Amino acid sequence: MEYDNYREKFFTMPAPEQRFKFRGLHGTTLYFGDYEAAVSYYTQVLGEPAYVEGTGTRGWQLGNTWLTLLKGKMGNPQNMELNIIMQTPAEADRLQAAFIEAGGSGEPPSDQLMYQPVRYCAVDDPFGTHILIFCPLPLE
Repeated sequence: MEYDNYREKFFTMPAPEQRFKFRGLHGTTLYFGDYEAAVSYYTQVLGEPAYVEGTGTRGWQLGNTWLTLLKGKMGNPQNMELNIIMQTPAEADRLQAAFIEAGGSGEPPSDQLMYQPVRYCAVDDPFGTHILIFCPLPLE
């Protein structure tokens, strides 16, 4: 489907006025029952955390936001999706490959329409968390 047709089919025009003056999201926090294994996995992929508080909080700065892991009392995060926006399609592919190499699973990258044309690289971590890595593509 061409992007213009996609926009006409799925977007409200004109766009509804936002009720609040949002600046953005500051970060995502994931709670893990198997906290030590999760920290090990994310450290293997992202490198050492930039924030360490006690024995139950680790944080990685991802661009202008934070990914924080906390000790959870039960289970691991599921029925949610973590979205990571990359600067280039090649970086999206490279990050997905690193998550898979560390023990995650995913399908081959593809170009799709998702609000706009994007490079789409989905992966599931070993704990059941769905991670969507993407990069906006140029509008043609």
